[in-house]
Amino acid sequence: MYQTNLFDMKNVISKIVYFTLITLCLLGFINSPLALILGFLFAIIFKNPFKQYSHKFIHYLLKLSVIGLGFGMYLFETLETSKTSFNLTFYTITLTIVLGLILTKVLKIDLKLGHLITSGTAICGGSAIAAIAPIIKAKSNTISLALGIVFLLNAVALFVFPTIGHFLNLTQEQFGLWCAVAIHDTSSVVGAALNYGEEALRIATTVKLSRTLWIIPLSFFSMLFFKTNQGKLKIPYFIILFILAIIINSYQILPPYITTFIVSLSKRLLLITLFIVGSTISIKELKATGLKPITLAVVLWVFISLFSLWYILK
Repeated sequence: MYQTNLFDMKNVISKIVYFTLITLCLLGFINSPLALILGFLFAIIFKNPFKQYSHKFIHYLLKLSVIGLGFGMYLFETLETSKTSFNLTFYTITLTIVLGLILTKVLKIDLKLGHLITSGTAICGGSAIAAIAPIIKAKSNTISLALGIVFLLNAVALFVFPTIGHFLNLTQEQFGLWCAVAIHDTSSVVGAALNYGEEALRIATTVKLSRTLWIIPLSFFSMLFFKTNQGKLKIPYFIILFILAIIINSYQILPPYITTFIVSLSKRLLLITLFIVGSTISIKELKATGLKPITLAVVLWVFISLFSLWYILK
């Protein structure tokens, strides 16, 4: 009886702390790296009381945040940024996928796990993994492993990339382009760029979302490579809403004070997203993954980071 009451009390306390931290994120008292750290520490101390719903929360909050950021962008600038980054996007995605297929074979990793890690690294982290997984008929534990590794590297990137950017004196444009290409998930891309500057944030968001569209050709490639034809292609429809938000802002359909509020709220929702991402990272699950898949993920990440940085600075 005593143990049951103690468990119930701890569960109540964990929920109170959870919502308190989310409120602090919403009010803007916490920056993006701290939001991720607090989420991770919370998971260690209390265990996430909503872990079974966390990935859905991340999925919807991230898309809402990105759509909202569109109200702070302009159509012609966005098109120009996407056009400028096309070659870099094509080279990095193609080379990363080829290298991933080779390393998966060399390291003797499960082909589906290797392909999911490669897809997440090449394009947009968890979104790419979620889109490709049903096409190649990956098992749930394979998907969880790929997501766990990608989330871990996202957490590292959130701290490492701004530090390197300042050390190399990268401009807002250079940093925005670099983190959009080399950081896996959109949440961490926007989180890293958010701390670097407004211009970096604008470029990073635009390039990352235009990069997300490459999920479609990658889906067709995966279908052919794994010889499946029953998987459903997941088209990222939220990008259409993001473009619509840019058009609304470009032609001033809404008053400036409304669009400014939406952009500000979107940044706060992103902080909540990063907190929830941190709360889903499990040391136990990562230990169970083994060294080879992590080695694959790290090598691909280092490659895409160095290649894209070289291309941007050349």
